[in-house]
Amino acid sequence: MLHKLQKKSLVEQVSSQIQEMIKDGVWRIGDRLPNESDLMEQFGVSRNTLREAIRALVHVGLLEVKQGDGTFVLATSELSAVLQKRIQSAAVLEILEVRHALDREAVSLACLRRTEDDLAQMVTYRDQCLQFTMENNLEKFVEADWQLHQAIAAASYNPLLIDMYAHLFEEIQMSITSTTEMNDANGAGHNDLILAIQNQDAASAVHCVDMYISHFKQIVLPKKGK
Repeated sequence: MLHKLQKKSLVEQVSSQIQEMIKDGVWRIGDRLPNESDLMEQFGVSRNTLREAIRALVHVGLLEVKQGDGTFVLATSELSAVLQKRIQSAAVLEILEVRHALDREAVSLACLRRTEDDLAQMVTYRDQCLQFTMENNLEKFVEADWQLHQAIAAASYNPLLIDMYAHLFEEIQMSITSTTEMNDANGAGHNDLILAIQNQDAASAVHCVDMYISHFKQIVLPKKGK
């Protein structure tokens, strides 16, 4: 039996629009939203409706209201907000194990589905990683490394995996930045991984993932006997 569709309330509409604007990059994490008057005019709603919409987004973790200072963006989606809270309480080993699983699936699918444009983008980020290694710039290296893995995930052409990877990997990358080493071995790993994807060799690509995750684990896990 069909049920009559329910129209979204004004509060839900405003909440959805704010989420879309955050997702589209109009407001980024850490940005302060415009004041109430400007938002009321922009959305054409009352103060109460706007406050209810913001309260709902605060509840799910997308926004934070600082009394006397304004409303700030905490996350880019509800999924990101939930993952942020969960990862904050996770051990580094747990985080690496989750990244291991996602990376293995991402590279396997990328080997099957990647295009020449995808490969070109991966090479661009690989070259940036090499450049920042030579410059000993860890911050920019981590960003380029993040973009490289995002490009590999995008080449999977699995929208759900891409979305999960984007929100989870950002937190993972922040959590394990201390494990990142800028050296020739890291560059070689990038080269081998991209070559495997280029050759559509899923077994070799997965092996590359296994190797760098194993390397991370050796860095972060306490040594036996200590």
